[in-house]
Amino acid sequence: MSANSCVLDTLKEAQAALQALIASDETLRAIEQAGTLLATTFKQGGRAFSCGNGGSMCDAMHFAEELSGRYRLDRAGLPAVSISDPSHISCVGNDYGYEHIFSRYLQAHAKKGDCLLAISTSGTSKNVIAAAEEARKMGVKIIGLTGKKDSALGKIADIVIATPGGKFADRVQELHIKIIHILIELVERQLFPENYKA
Repeated sequence: MSANSCVLDTLKEAQAALQALIASDETLRAIEQAGTLLATTFKQGGRAFSCGNGGSMCDAMHFAEELSGRYRLDRAGLPAVSISDPSHISCVGNDYGYEHIFSRYLQAHAKKGDCLLAISTSGTSKNVIAAAEEARKMGVKIIGLTGKKDSALGKIADIVIATPGGKFADRVQELHIKIIHILIELVERQLFPENYKA
């Protein structure tokens, strides 16, 4: 296979994954519901937390900074934070185990009425599931962003967004960043409609 053929095949595979997402009415509804949940959380004085491992942690960080910072146009910052502080992760990982790095953070910082965006492409990451379980105990709403609806994370989440990316995590993650941007836009359209006037 030539390099050119590999590039084209990869782009076609990514295109097919996006088309599968567009064709899934159930997933599109879940994205819309998640955007409304986030906007309602902020309206009621709550905070959004996000967590994930590896590339999903990068997505969790991107989600939080687009909300607390800026997405497209100027507007007030929104209270969102990713659970990605290295000192917290190394402390809790050392003292309690890596499985508890996200749940322990929620114990310290979250409250009833907040929202957690829990990201796991497989839906089986033990520390993400532990965070979702802790969130449920605390009255924190859970949006599960995954690649498998019937995964352990999908069964715990209040709203599950399962992207039909295929058998490998990279296609799933590519759809996750698109969904994260859509969630932020949905929040802005509800809280800052002046930014979307024609």
